[in-house]
Amino acid sequence: MPILTARTLITAIGSVAYPAITIDDAGFITDISTDASIRSESILTPTFLDIHIHGAAGHDVMLASPAELGTLQRFLARRGTAHYLPTTVTAPIDETLRALESLADAIERPTPANQATPIGIHLEGPFLSHAKRGAHPGNLLQPPSIALFDRFQQAARGHIRLLTLAPELPGAPDLTRHASQSGVRVSLGHSNATAAEAEAALAAGASSATHTFNAMRPLDHREPGMLGTVLDRPNLYAELICDGIHVAPLLVRLWLRLKADHAILVTDGMSATGMPDGAYLLGALAVTVRDRRCTLTKSPETLAGSVLTLDQAVANLQQFTGCSLETAVRCASSHPAALLGLADTLGSLREGQPANFNQYSASGRLEATWIQGRQLQGKQIQGK
Repeated sequence: MPILTARTLITAIGSVAYPAITIDDAGFITDISTDASIRSESILTPTFLDIHIHGAAGHDVMLASPAELGTLQRFLARRGTAHYLPTTVTAPIDETLRALESLADAIERPTPANQATPIGIHLEGPFLSHAKRGAHPGNLLQPPSIALFDRFQQAARGHIRLLTLAPELPGAPDLTRHASQSGVRVSLGHSNATAAEAEAALAAGASSATHTFNAMRPLDHREPGMLGTVLDRPNLYAELICDGIHVAPLLVRLWLRLKADHAILVTDGMSATGMPDGAYLLGALAVTVRDRRCTLTKSPETLAGSVLTLDQAVANLQQFTGCSLETAVRCASSHPAALLGLADTLGSLREGQPANFNQYSASGRLEATWIQGRQLQGKQIQGK
């Protein structure tokens, strides 16, 4: 049995000095012990889980063929992401249904060991606010509807795990309650909600916020809005796009300080991730990418996703806030796993779990990724 060693192993709850990790032939951890004679300078961490990503490597998750999705998943794995939630964008209902069926097929297919595994679907839209719709087409937005959500979930064969909606819309509390009771996590986003409306959504079962600060009512000293509620409630999970474009570093620091172990790094990545500047698609929306900034081609002032990868988000969080690698990694691994109810599996490195690791140098540079006990081929290039 192979044994993987390092100077430090970072887990969901702490760290282990000089770990010696035994991996069986099936790629599972059979033992974690310590050996003070180990001379490795490497740091091992959990692999990443991206709960909000629309595409990468030239492909959009709503449009990709199985082969194209494989290309996307290999790209993610080489940058430390072993699991993800393919995320939809508001589209005609029939197109959304077809995309959900296709993504359900991908989730139910065995995933090769050199690829990131889709473990569920994030439905972002169509139950969003016209006032804060961002890149989502206004003519395709829908009022929150249990019947329509159930159609989506049926097409997805039960694989929708996360739902973004605007809590102020008529019908939102009922849909929040319905989805939450069925095991779907509800995230507040693309919303002009007041603080009271956000509180009502939390009472109905909402448990997260979608790309905090973006597509939300601005904070006001007399009406804190949904953003004030998100920052004030310590047990509410909160996504953040840490690319230096969507949110200023000062507010990244505030977010991390207030959200602590409920802070979640996401990419909101689109098909242009890992690709040169140019013209791309976000669902059916035309997007122009220039100098890492993604905007709607017909509305250049509107951001449309990002070209961020989670390894770069982890590096940016350390740079912007001065936090440790340990803290930053948990925002991209154990915290999103906990939101989805997977803390004992995806967010955990312990005996009986798959040997999924990111390997960092002593200086904090991502050097390699291990999935199911196998080191991926291909050099890690942080920030590309």
